[in-house]
Amino acid sequence: MSRPISISLYMFVLCFRLLCGISVACDQASIDSVLSSAGDNRVQLERVLEHYTQLGDTLKLRAARFLIANMEEPSYVTYYMHDSTGIEVPFDVLAFPDYAVLTTAVDSIEKARGTTDFSRYEPVYDRLTITADFLIAQIEYAFRAWREKPWAKDMPWEDFRDYVLPYRGSNEPLEPWREYFWERYRYLDSAMTNPNDPIEAASLINSDIMKYFGFDPRFYFHPTDQGLSEMLTNRLGRCEDMTNITTYAFRANGIGITSDYTPYWANCGNNHVWNAVVTADRRVIPFMGAEANPGQYSLANKVAKVYRKMFSEQEDCLALQTHKQDSLPRWLAGRNYRDVTADYVPVCDVTIGFDRPTPDSVDIAYLCVFNSGEWKPIHWGRIDGDSTTFTTMGKGVAYLPALYLNGEMAPWGSPFLLGIEGDQTTLAPRPDVVQSVTPLSTTRREQTASTEGIAKSLLTSSQDYELFFWQDGWQSVGSKTADAQPMVFDNVPTGALYWLAAEDSDHEERIFTIDSTGAQVWW
Repeated sequence: MSRPISISLYMFVLCFRLLCGISVACDQASIDSVLSSAGDNRVQLERVLEHYTQLGDTLKLRAARFLIANMEEPSYVTYYMHDSTGIEVPFDVLAFPDYAVLTTAVDSIEKARGTTDFSRYEPVYDRLTITADFLIAQIEYAFRAWREKPWAKDMPWEDFRDYVLPYRGSNEPLEPWREYFWERYRYLDSAMTNPNDPIEAASLINSDIMKYFGFDPRFYFHPTDQGLSEMLTNRLGRCEDMTNITTYAFRANGIGITSDYTPYWANCGNNHVWNAVVTADRRVIPFMGAEANPGQYSLANKVAKVYRKMFSEQEDCLALQTHKQDSLPRWLAGRNYRDVTADYVPVCDVTIGFDRPTPDSVDIAYLCVFNSGEWKPIHWGRIDGDSTTFTTMGKGVAYLPALYLNGEMAPWGSPFLLGIEGDQTTLAPRPDVVQSVTPLSTTRREQTASTEGIAKSLLTSSQDYELFFWQDGWQSVGSKTADAQPMVFDNVPTGALYWLAAEDSDHEERIFTIDSTGAQVWW
């Protein structure tokens, strides 16, 4: 006689089966959607599903279903340079010996043809082009690594699915990279002190990658992500390429790897992407592919948010929420990123109250960081009455609340400082209480003192500078020319956020506040 099942266990089993049923139904709906939009390539995707159905390997079938269900957006994206009239400008970064010569050439082009920029050609979607043979080979090599590599034996299915199985790193061309890196590192476990240690395996592989691939700033002007063959030929690339080639090598050998990024640094210009190893016990160990090994790497600048590239659509992404506005800020319109800020820095939720009504047509607000002279959106929150809560924000950062109106970020409140204890300090100028400000620099730099013990100015002599404070936009205090004596700006409203910018600068100057001693405090 079988043992009676308890009510609680019965309910658990019932709920589990129900959830599995919901998951399968959701997968099938996504698969049907991809198949219906795959055009003539539908037969290739159906061949993969039929192959694993006939094979009878339910886990490989599950992997195939996962990849196809999430194939709506993955694509190869190419870019081209164009002038201010939209006419394409042929441009090969490797035609120039170094970055300085390249930027001089770009300056010459812009003098002749106006400001240059990059635009995308139409994406080449995987669902329209991927072959059954390619996808089956990817699945077979991924499972072989998972089942044969000693350091991968304890990896749970969810981590294998998210961090080993995906067949692309970003928007690069599809190439059979698993075969190449499986053969290249076939010897690896025999060379290890502890073949069960994924961090040792990761460090050995990354140390080898460093020997033949590295960073080159010329590739900032090559925004199309390189595929494996191009990277092996050029042996150089930008951060995206460095993380991609490392992702290939790790996934081909059953090491769980992520590509994490911050869209905008919080205390300087630009952005960054890097790798991280995810261990079986869910530790996240960041490193920089082709540059620094796990345990030997730290982020160079401050982050307000960190996101993780995922192959699967993430239900918390803004693009998958209901919202009134059709248009969204560009990077937030993606569907495949996960918020992992708490893995990197202390965080807290932030609630912002608005002191003026928001338009009825808007139900999403944004928090922005100051980056390369602009306030750029780093996270979103749903407007609830006259306030919005933004989740897991990095501390020690200056933020500005904003709305997205007419394709641009529109400030909607005062900037504020989020302190390391989670406290919020609003930066609102007090025009009735003024001060004299003596800025010594435009960015955070090490200050040195003169023989009289007075901090030296780091401003460029004969350069014109303009001081601004923030009040619904940058308001000018005035301009001065730097000379041997420190510049002094009088009648400056207190309590504000300030910005000192050089005339015709690249806008990489940083914002600052003034402390009780009159010193600049950088943000």
